[in-house]
Amino acid sequence: MKTFDVPVVYRSPLISAIKKKRKEADRMKKDFAPTLLDFGPVRIYLARHFGFCYGVENAIDIAFRTVAENPGRRIFLLSEMIHNPQVNADLVAAGVRFLQDTKGKAIVPFEELTADDIVLIPAFGTTLAIEQRLNDIGIRTELYNTTCPFVEKVWNRSEGIAQKGYSIVIHGKPKHEETRATFSHASKDAPSVVVEDMKQTIELAKYIRGEKDAAQFYTEFAGQYSQGFDLLRDLQRIGVVNQTTMLASDTQAIADYLKEVMIEKYGLTEANAREHFADTRDTLCYATNDNQTAVSGMLGVDADLAIVVGGYNSSNTSHLVELCEEKLPTYFINEEAKLLSKDTVLHYNFHNGTENVTEGYLPAKQPATILITSGASCPDALVEGIIRRLLTFYPGSKTVEEVTAQFA
Repeated sequence: MKTFDVPVVYRSPLISAIKKKRKEADRMKKDFAPTLLDFGPVRIYLARHFGFCYGVENAIDIAFRTVAENPGRRIFLLSEMIHNPQVNADLVAAGVRFLQDTKGKAIVPFEELTADDIVLIPAFGTTLAIEQRLNDIGIRTELYNTTCPFVEKVWNRSEGIAQKGYSIVIHGKPKHEETRATFSHASKDAPSVVVEDMKQTIELAKYIRGEKDAAQFYTEFAGQYSQGFDLLRDLQRIGVVNQTTMLASDTQAIADYLKEVMIEKYGLTEANAREHFADTRDTLCYATNDNQTAVSGMLGVDADLAIVVGGYNSSNTSHLVELCEEKLPTYFINEEAKLLSKDTVLHYNFHNGTENVTEGYLPAKQPATILITSGASCPDALVEGIIRRLLTFYPGSKTVEEVTAQFA
């Protein structure tokens, strides 16, 4: 797989050594057991897979190379490069400016742009309308497009099933940049509708079965269907794709459910289900799958708590938190400073969008056992920083360097 030039500040000697050792021992990636770091008074289990993925490293490489190769030129990011505050802050510090926030609200009006400006398309991709608008100004978006190849894979899959006469159901968060981009590309080729979760999927199925008044659909799914969407015509043949960072189990459940709905409505069997339901296979990226499976493997350890590291607006990270929360106390943080002390942690509740203080989060007993993972847009250096911070709460611990040596 291609390698990228990522700033060394994002790397971690400890985690690089661990990942190298694990890769050498398991090149086919069949072992999802976590890695034990035994520091004595505290035992830390790292998920088998976590941190920067291919698409994120690709985006960071392009972005920083663009800055280095274009001194004096104005460089803009369409929106956040990835959902990590440190990386975005570093790009701003390098002189890059944001055109929009993550919800698409203008920060710098497009009218201020000129053909001499550079606009970086983020890893999530963008809508066809925005791309055309930039091209009309004379900005060559293809030169500075960091769209993740696995997002583009979803677009290609959508185009393929559209050509076979299917409408497209997108499992994703309607306001997320990636889902907005995928919806734009999908609806170019076929009628498309977004479902956020199984609850919305069940309501969509009621329209397919004719159990709800068709007129209600256009209110209930406002902003989530393509222009000219005809409920009675466009839900007869469907295929499911997804935002690449959703929970794999959720997407599979939605696809399985809608397939059964179509089989039931049209009197089909598994053998001829494709007459009304496309065989799309899973469109999650490899890193999302690996990271989620690695968390499941990590949760087999009898531990006291889990720490998940990443940007608070990171979809893939929030799903890792969701998996951990089912098993044990979980703290979602974006930097080591959130570990205020041995007794107090400031952590994020993604369910309601608030930061909360929890006292007594670390167990009194020793050795304490802590699980750690991070999202696909989180630098390994942040994870090492959190490990070092935890060690300060446990006098007599081995040093990070001593443990790193074990993986040399």
